[in-house]
Amino acid sequence: MASVGPSAASTQPALPSGAAVFKTIPYAFILPEILCGTWVWILVAATSVSLPLLQGWVMYVSLTSCLISLLLLLSYLLGFHRNSENWKVLDSLYHGATAILYMSAAVLQANATINSEFGTNAPLNYQLNSAASFFAFLTTFLYIFHAFSIYYQ
Repeated sequence: MASVGPSAASTQPALPSGAAVFKTIPYAFILPEILCGTWVWILVAATSVSLPLLQGWVMYVSLTSCLISLLLLLSYLLGFHRNSENWKVLDSLYHGATAILYMSAAVLQANATINSEFGTNAPLNYQLNSAASFFAFLTTFLYIFHAFSIYYQ
């Protein structure tokens, strides 16, 4: 019968703290998630929002995700996790749920891009919405990759 002792617990990889966060996969993706998410809401805010319900959801998801990811990054940098396994579960659940929300926002932003192609001030709004759609899908991919790569550590 196998016993679970300190040696079994030490085989689990330690959660990063401090600057090691930027060198450890998947935690190194938190900063790009924040930066790409920031580009999404900056680009959407720069357009003349013609579909406020669609792009309002995009703004809500991107801004909320950016702020929560920033808090999560700061908690890793300051070592609030104290190497608890619960933080891996929290991190995975957060990034999985955010990936689903970001996918919905990216699809709505793509719809807003299509609708802005022939509107007023069409070339500029179309280009800004296209860039926002690109960053929304890129951010979605980063959140998906982060959520799944926790399982493969």
